[in-house]
Amino acid sequence: MDSLITAAGRALAAGDPLSALNFVARREDPQALALRGIAMAQLGDLPRAKTLLQRAVKAFGANEPLSRARCVVAEAEVALATRDLGWPVKSLEEARQFLLDHGDRLNAAHARYLQIRRLLLIGELDEAQRLLDELDPAPLPPALHTAHQLIAAGIALRRVQAHSARAALLRAARVAQQAGIASLTAEVEHAMQMLDSPAARLTIAGQSRTVRLDEVESLFASQALVIDACRYSVRGAGMTLSLATRPLLFNLARSLAEAWPGDVSREELIAKAFRLKLSDESHRARLRVEIGRLRSVLAPFASITATTRGFALGAADVALLTLPVEDKHAPLLALLADGEAWSSSALALALDSSQRQVQRALEALASEGKVQAFGLGRARRWMTPPVPGFATILLLPASLGNG
Repeated sequence: MDSLITAAGRALAAGDPLSALNFVARREDPQALALRGIAMAQLGDLPRAKTLLQRAVKAFGANEPLSRARCVVAEAEVALATRDLGWPVKSLEEARQFLLDHGDRLNAAHARYLQIRRLLLIGELDEAQRLLDELDPAPLPPALHTAHQLIAAGIALRRVQAHSARAALLRAARVAQQAGIASLTAEVEHAMQMLDSPAARLTIAGQSRTVRLDEVESLFASQALVIDACRYSVRGAGMTLSLATRPLLFNLARSLAEAWPGDVSREELIAKAFRLKLSDESHRARLRVEIGRLRSVLAPFASITATTRGFALGAADVALLTLPVEDKHAPLLALLADGEAWSSSALALALDSSQRQVQRALEALASEGKVQAFGLGRARRWMTPPVPGFATILLLPASLGNG
């Protein structure tokens, strides 16, 4: 490898893409194309970066498989940055294994971190944690070590483990200083700000206030029955029960939690759960059936008692956790709040929803001026500024465990 290629590579490793381009901007050989692609990615010109890397892969061909594998990893990083979550995962894994087999442990580790970051985006936390645990960040250079700690913090944030997340971010901050890359330091600082921002609204016995993620973590560890309207779940007694697929039961549970320690009238429950203003005996009968189902579901957590005018939750402590800003499409807005441009297919994958449903939601949000689209056809992307004033952690997709 010649001196200009070496110098460009060192500049990119130090987070200085402009200097790297000065070394290879006029060159068209495969190594220069690859470095130019990486430099353009660091500068934010992702479409140009993608084109350059594709040209590099084609130019390397079958005669330089190691360089080709490195380009595949770089392409995957650009795809992740553009939120193209449908890129071929198998190709990245094949490239990672090839790099590992041929002694390029740094690029192999980088490929693994890209795989984990994709899993994190779509809420596959258990698999992300398993792969992360297989990596030892100690021998890695500061930039990759920082990435390791940021991913560890991201998993902890999704799991509402604020103290673990803060510890990982403090480690990331120390290592980022050694890396001397401004963008890494900024990413760590942004994550720290999320920890100190309101993450939800807590209501207990009619009194409401905003809470940070560490307070939510403490609430989940308490003996209180928590009706979690951020993730449509019920928590208590060391267990977590998802009601995301049973919205009617969750709406009933939420209404009872809002009124606790008081009761809710049958008419009000019918109006909130069934979206009906008037009630007759058939509605009351249906309410009794649904309350019976909810009573069975909540049996490990609390009881539901009938009162003269309606029903009430029977529990020593009941807490209702809601979003600081209620919005029908809050999870979708939370994903877009990272400031990146998403395709509707990537949003559907992350939310485990159909692409058509996501497209309808995006069109509704666009009509309200909450999101913007650019591009046409498959190149169409959606984005919005970060949601101001509160963290979006509890809105992001995450598998719910038992506790």
